[in-house]
Amino acid sequence: MPPNGHQQLERRIPDLAQLPRPLYARVESLNAGSWTQAHCHDWVQFSYAISGVLGVHTAAGSFFAPPQRGIWIPADLEHQVVTSTRAEMRSLYVHRHACPWADEHCRVLEVTPLARELIKVFCQFPADYPQGDTSEERLVQVLLDQLATLPEVGFSLPLPRHARLLALCNELIEQPEQNVTLQAWSERLGTSEKTLMRLFQRETGLSFRAWRQRMRLLSSLGALEKGDSVTSAALSCGYDSTSAFIAAFKGMFGFTPGELFKH
Repeated sequence: MPPNGHQQLERRIPDLAQLPRPLYARVESLNAGSWTQAHCHDWVQFSYAISGVLGVHTAAGSFFAPPQRGIWIPADLEHQVVTSTRAEMRSLYVHRHACPWADEHCRVLEVTPLARELIKVFCQFPADYPQGDTSEERLVQVLLDQLATLPEVGFSLPLPRHARLLALCNELIEQPEQNVTLQAWSERLGTSEKTLMRLFQRETGLSFRAWRQRMRLLSSLGALEKGDSVTSAALSCGYDSTSAFIAAFKGMFGFTPGELFKH
């Protein structure tokens, strides 16, 4: 289903039976609210946000890439890509045999300055760039080597598979400012608070408190990217104190909101 009913912002998924080369680039300028149908493909995808915030949703969780971060999507993994703000996206499609080092989990990676410049140059190559002992092929190999070493960052939100617990999590994602307590959740699920704590930890790998904090901080990325004040972003995701929001943001991501979006 299209987010907020914006059928006209659906993005076309490239009609590729196979990649013309081991590495293929796609350059896009996306409007706020752009989205794709859930889909999968036979190759790995690395989607990189030059500006704007990309979101990738899978059955296992959601992954977010603010500027200078990218999302690694394994081959054959069903996913949906959305953007809450205008975004400049650079996607690399990688033949699975060209990256045997890649794991099979969706991850958010930091794009280093060298990788950024290599992607910029590669995006200017034709889809059928010359292979063999050529400068293009050598750059491709250096770019693949760099992709293998990009550091992972914590811009992801695991989701439970338990159906009723997932429904409650989705309610909070839709309204992150809600102050729903674990006790209230346990009453809705007809179980004890202690049992729900164990279930939440088992299903997501996080405590309820840690999961809700991560969800709130991730939900603030779109507002910050489009230029909302830090105070406004903090209030919209459930923080009463701007200083507490900034401290939690830096503790989670290693940057203050201003540092993350200053470029």
